[in-house]
Amino acid sequence: MRCLAAVLAFLLAAAPALAMVGRPEDRLRDPALESRAQEIGRELRCMVCQNQSIEDSDADLASDLRRIVRERVAAGEDNAAVMRFVHDRYGDFVLLRPPFNPVTALLWAMPFIALGGGAAVILARRRRAAGTEPAPLTEAERRRLDELERGNGA
Repeated sequence: MRCLAAVLAFLLAAAPALAMVGRPEDRLRDPALESRAQEIGRELRCMVCQNQSIEDSDADLASDLRRIVRERVAAGEDNAAVMRFVHDRYGDFVLLRPPFNPVTALLWAMPFIALGGGAAVILARRRRAAGTEPAPLTEAERRRLDELERGNGA
């Protein structure tokens, strides 16, 4: 039991190191610069994985982008300049939060369009269901209903 507890404690202590993506030698030696580079990397999309930041992706392209970000941070550029460089090179798609402009307007409006469309479909179905009258009972159905109401049918 103690051995199991020791292994679990070791795994918990090692979890942050195991969670890091990329090679340790690619990391910046200065913790403050590395933290800035990771912050920038969390704002950039891996264009291979598409829904992961470059900090979370194992793809070769993400590794290249992490290297570019770290080189620029090490060269003394501020966060905005690094983001601008990557954005200029790869376009809006590389940003996990693209800017609102005429090109990305549909992207930003899509959740509202989807919700509105869903609400319109639900309302149309409710109106259609409320507007239809049930068909009148046939003579056989009326007799069966009378029998059930009198308690003769089962």
